Amino acid sequence: MKNLSFLFVLFSIILLHSCKSKEASKDEKEEVKATAAAITLPEGFSSLIVADSLGTARHIVVNSNGDIYVKLGDQKDGHGILRLRDTNNDGKADDISGFGNYAGTGIAIKNGYLYASSDDNVYRYKMDNNEASANTEEMIVEGLMNKREHASKSITLDNNGFIYVNIGAPSNACQEKNREKGSPGMNPCPILDSAGGIWQFKVDKAKQHYSDGVRYVTGIRNIVGLDWNNSANDLYAVQHGRDDLDRMYPDLYTEDQRVNLPGEEMFRMKKGADCGWPYCYYDPFQKKKVQGPEYGGDGKKTTGCENKQLPVYAFPAHSAPNALLFYTGTQFPEKYRNGAFIAFHGSWNRAPQEQQGFNVVFLPFKDGMPNGDYEIFADGFAGKTKTPDGAEHRPCGLAQGPDGSLYISDDKGGSLWKVTYKGTGK
Repeated sequence: MKNLSFLFVLFSIILLHSCKSKEASKDEKEEVKATAAAITLPEGFSSLIVADSLGTARHIVVNSNGDIYVKLGDQKDGHGILRLRDTNNDGKADDISGFGNYAGTGIAIKNGYLYASSDDNVYRYKMDNNEASANTEEMIVEGLMNKREHASKSITLDNNGFIYVNIGAPSNACQEKNREKGSPGMNPCPILDSAGGIWQFKVDKAKQHYSDGVRYVTGIRNIVGLDWNNSANDLYAVQHGRDDLDRMYPDLYTEDQRVNLPGEEMFRMKKGADCGWPYCYYDPFQKKKVQGPEYGGDGKKTTGCENKQLPVYAFPAHSAPNALLFYTGTQFPEKYRNGAFIAFHGSWNRAPQEQQGFNVVFLPFKDGMPNGDYEIFADGFAGKTKTPDGAEHRPCGLAQGPDGSLYISDDKGGSLWKVTYKGTGK
């Protein structure tokens, strides 16, 4: 009997140890997952994951009541727009609903309406009791060019009843044969008639087409990050620069030049401006626009580029700026006021050198112009592998909350962060 009692006790101890080991293993996995989603921020700032596994969370906007609207690059459960609400004030979304049966990137709120874009059209929804009403869907722009490459239609609004829509060029450099070694550029580039620029439309007119809008800016390869700067009362945007200089013209360019050229340009956009694509690109080392090799350039010539608009700032090449936000809140220290946050989606084409981006940076501004150099604000999104396929998260959208918090979306892991400041520095 004593032996049986001893064996029973021994078996109980082994079973208890096994259960605790499984629980510990589960806790470790959960801890790893939490660590994977953590981001690094400057001293005094902290982040909270508002929601996870949202899908391809592209651009975002926050309503005055704190509701977050997320535009999905791919539909989830038949919805292309998600509405996230925190009902118990713990900072996390616990009430999520969806509407809009189209995928896309752009989203904005202005004067009682929610605006959202597919890759072809722009829609708006009336805010009913401070919530976007799905049954009020109205198409305000339709039939925009969509040839899959650079198809996303980012949007922003001014204060005079206009909406600005990026229509990216479905091309690298408007060659006769896109991305084919040595293929000459088309001159004039026929793409610029209906793409490769920013178009301006009215916010309250239904079913507008190209003929109803204004080609506000031309000579743009592709812009995903744009914002109306209320302090300067102007449109600003950050461009995705061209690729493959050495692959297209190996006799003219080295691998290092391909990796570091051209700069990702930030523009202060004036109506009628020509930013130079595809005929010119910006060399941040020479600090000038140079003629593209497809049009006879050799990396130094400036033929035809003398009057193209120069950037107000240039970021490292191929970092893929996907969102631009001018911060107007008072929660963050004074240095951030009216400055620009830019979300860099991350490069794919700097190999075999290290890829860049996968972070959010801050650029100080004064009187409508950059006032100093940029600094990395939020990092660690990619995790251990900084490549598009290997990254855990890729920052894509930015929004400011009514309390001055900064929200960051991620279209790789589907996470959404809320960044707040509780430090004492100013």
